[in-house]
Amino acid sequence: MNMTRKLLLFTLITVGLGSWQATSWWARETKPAVLSGKSTPIIVTIEPGSSSQMIADRLSESRVLRSKSAWQVWTRLQSFKNRSGGFQAGSYAVSPQESLPEIADKIWTGQVVTKGFTIPEGWNIRQMAAHFEEKKFFTAEQFINAIQQFPNSPTATQTSWLPKNLPLIEGFLFPDTYEIPAGTVTPEQVIQQMLDRFKTVALPIYQANQNQDPLKLDLLQWVTLASIVEKEAVIPKERSLISGVFTNRLKTGMSLGSDPTVEYAFGITQTPEKPLTLNQVRTPSPYNTYINPGLPPTPIASPGLASLQATLTPQTTDALYFVARYDGTHVFSRSLAEHETAQEQIRDRVDNQPSPTPSAKPKP
Repeated sequence: MNMTRKLLLFTLITVGLGSWQATSWWARETKPAVLSGKSTPIIVTIEPGSSSQMIADRLSESRVLRSKSAWQVWTRLQSFKNRSGGFQAGSYAVSPQESLPEIADKIWTGQVVTKGFTIPEGWNIRQMAAHFEEKKFFTAEQFINAIQQFPNSPTATQTSWLPKNLPLIEGFLFPDTYEIPAGTVTPEQVIQQMLDRFKTVALPIYQANQNQDPLKLDLLQWVTLASIVEKEAVIPKERSLISGVFTNRLKTGMSLGSDPTVEYAFGITQTPEKPLTLNQVRTPSPYNTYINPGLPPTPIASPGLASLQATLTPQTTDALYFVARYDGTHVFSRSLAEHETAQEQIRDRVDNQPSPTPSAKPKP
């Protein structure tokens, strides 16, 4: 065998051996950190601006990565492949029984884990605060503080569509189901997400229907009245009619006389066993719509789409009054005399029942 052939054979053997060693190394170093038994996924949070090396360090500390060197090789390979994107910040559920490529691809494509929360229609800020504390997102106090500080926060600059000089964003936190990246969740994140949803879902309704509004309400007035309609309407089919009654009362300069506004002022929720007292109804407050004509200064809850729509397009009616039956429906009246008669009939009906279980209180 001549020298040239020997050199070629040596080169092929060397390259083949090197390739075999590299392949073996790659297969070994990219295996899951745990190969047998059961392993519980853990949450790893990648901070914004983290480099590939910082991510490798974080995963290695969490014992889900065999080789930081292999991680860097995988990262370089994405450039050779001209793969778009890059590692994304967020919280990820990773398991030591996942291979390096599986974990890396999850972070590269942003498959973050999320936390969910649902805010029902008609909730106020205090109820939301208690809910977030119960879910262990943050404390109720932290949420309330963030709400109070919102006008002076950097987030406020992203919400130029909100009414000017708004004292409180009550009512503009849209009731819906949300997903938010897991990890450290802040009140500011939640507030911004809910305001963004209002802008996307609710604001277009106002912009499309405000010319049909018989009261020509501005944005704050619209949400404020809708929040009262939301709290008063137990039966969906009555929503537009209740809005029609309030529209009539506002047109004629009558007070709205709405129990939920008094409840909001006191921070309470009346029950059949503990209704509002006459003293509470007569207590002065900017939110007491028995004493003050017109609308309260801000919404009293977060109205849903149905109440927002009903407020812009109320049902035409001659009614100026309504009183709740104990099944959630209402009796609507055109005059005070009719209204008082309806109240008496409802009370008499309840008094004649051996064991009444009221679900709503007649309006005083």
